[in-house]
Amino acid sequence: MITLTPTAVEHAKSFLAKRGKGVGIRISTKPNGCNGLAYVLEFADQEPEAFFEFNNDGLKVFVGPEDFVNLNGMKVDYVKKGLNEGFEFINPNESGRCGCGESFSV
Repeated sequence: MITLTPTAVEHAKSFLAKRGKGVGIRISTKPNGCNGLAYVLEFADQEPEAFFEFNNDGLKVFVGPEDFVNLNGMKVDYVKKGLNEGFEFINPNESGRCGCGESFSV
Protein backbone atom coordinates (compact mmCIF):
# COMPACT_ATOMS: atom_id res chain seq x y z
CA MET A 1 0.00 0.00 0.00
CA ILE A 2 1.13 3.54 -0.74
CA THR A 3 -0.24 6.29 1.50
CA LEU A 4 -0.12 10.06 1.25
CA THR A 5 -0.43 12.48 4.14
CA PRO A 6 -3.36 14.92 4.03
CA THR A 7 -0.90 17.70 3.08
CA ALA A 8 0.48 15.64 0.17
CA VAL A 9 -3.05 14.82 -1.04
CA GLU A 10 -4.02 18.50 -0.87
CA HIS A 11 -1.01 19.60 -2.94
CA ALA A 12 -1.38 16.80 -5.50
CA LYS A 13 -5.08 17.62 -5.98
CA SER A 14 -4.20 21.31 -6.32
CA PHE A 15 -1.56 20.57 -8.98
CA LEU A 16 -4.05 18.38 -10.88
CA ALA A 17 -6.72 21.10 -10.72
CA LYS A 18 -4.32 23.77 -11.99
CA ARG A 19 -3.26 21.45 -14.79
CA GLY A 20 -6.89 20.99 -15.79
CA LYS A 21 -6.69 17.28 -16.60
CA GLY A 22 -5.61 13.97 -15.14
CA VAL A 23 -7.10 11.10 -13.16
CA GLY A 24 -4.43 10.91 -10.47
CA ILE A 25 -0.70 10.51 -9.98
CA ARG A 26 1.74 7.75 -10.89
CA ILE A 27 4.70 6.94 -8.65
CA SER A 28 7.62 4.97 -10.04
CA THR A 29 11.39 4.70 -9.88
CA LYS A 30 14.14 5.20 -12.43
CA PRO A 31 17.86 4.41 -12.47
CA ASN A 32 19.68 7.48 -11.20
CA GLY A 33 22.43 8.82 -8.97
CA CYS A 34 25.09 7.17 -6.91
CA ASN A 35 22.72 4.85 -5.03
CA GLY A 36 20.88 3.45 -8.02
CA LEU A 37 17.24 4.60 -7.99
CA ALA A 38 15.27 7.84 -7.85
CA TYR A 39 11.59 8.44 -7.22
CA VAL A 40 9.41 9.71 -10.06
CA LEU A 41 6.03 11.34 -9.40
CA GLU A 42 4.03 12.33 -12.47
CA PHE A 43 0.46 12.98 -13.54
CA ALA A 44 -1.65 10.12 -14.89
CA ASP A 45 -3.93 11.29 -17.69
CA GLN A 46 -5.68 7.92 -17.81
CA GLU A 47 -5.87 4.90 -15.56
CA PRO A 48 -2.99 2.61 -16.54
CA GLU A 49 -3.82 -1.07 -17.02
CA ALA A 50 -2.27 -3.71 -14.76
CA PHE A 51 -1.15 -1.09 -12.20
CA PHE A 52 -1.87 -1.16 -8.49
CA GLU A 53 -4.32 1.62 -7.58
CA PHE A 54 -4.59 3.24 -4.16
CA ASN A 55 -7.18 5.81 -3.16
CA ASN A 56 -5.98 8.48 -0.77
CA ASP A 57 -8.90 10.74 0.21
CA GLY A 58 -10.19 10.81 -3.38
CA LEU A 59 -6.76 11.00 -5.03
CA LYS A 60 -5.88 8.00 -7.17
CA VAL A 61 -2.28 6.83 -6.89
CA PHE A 62 -0.97 4.33 -9.46
CA VAL A 63 2.10 2.11 -9.05
CA GLY A 64 3.34 -0.37 -11.65
CA PRO A 65 3.92 -3.99 -10.64
CA GLU A 66 7.69 -3.72 -11.24
CA ASP A 67 7.94 -0.80 -8.79
CA PHE A 68 5.46 -2.08 -6.21
CA VAL A 69 8.03 -4.45 -4.67
CA ASN A 70 10.31 -1.51 -3.84
CA LEU A 71 7.57 0.98 -2.93
CA ASN A 72 5.09 -1.11 -0.92
CA GLY A 73 4.58 0.46 2.51
CA MET A 74 5.84 3.88 1.42
CA LYS A 75 4.37 7.11 2.75
CA VAL A 76 4.50 10.36 0.78
CA ASP A 77 4.41 13.75 2.49
CA TYR A 78 4.62 17.33 1.24
CA VAL A 79 7.07 19.34 3.31
CA LYS A 80 8.50 22.84 3.49
CA LYS A 81 12.11 23.18 4.65
CA GLY A 82 13.38 26.73 4.58
CA LEU A 83 12.92 28.07 1.06
CA ASN A 84 12.40 24.59 -0.40
CA GLU A 85 9.21 22.60 -0.57
CA GLY A 86 8.17 19.40 -2.27
CA PHE A 87 7.13 15.80 -1.96
CA GLU A 88 9.11 13.65 0.46
CA PHE A 89 9.19 9.86 0.16
CA ILE A 90 9.40 7.83 3.37
CA ASN A 91 10.12 4.29 2.22
CA PRO A 92 10.70 1.46 4.72
CA ASN A 93 12.31 -0.60 1.94
CA GLU A 94 15.26 1.79 1.50
CA SER A 95 18.57 0.30 2.54
CA GLY A 96 20.56 3.44 1.80
CA ARG A 97 20.33 6.98 0.47
CA CYS A 98 22.98 9.17 -1.10
CA GLY A 99 24.25 12.22 0.76
CA CYS A 100 22.34 14.70 -1.40
CA GLY A 101 19.10 12.70 -1.08
CA GLU A 102 18.55 12.35 -4.84
CA SER A 103 18.87 8.57 -5.04
CA PHE A 104 18.33 5.51 -2.89
CA SER A 105 18.94 1.77 -2.83
CA VAL A 106 16.79 -1.15 -1.70
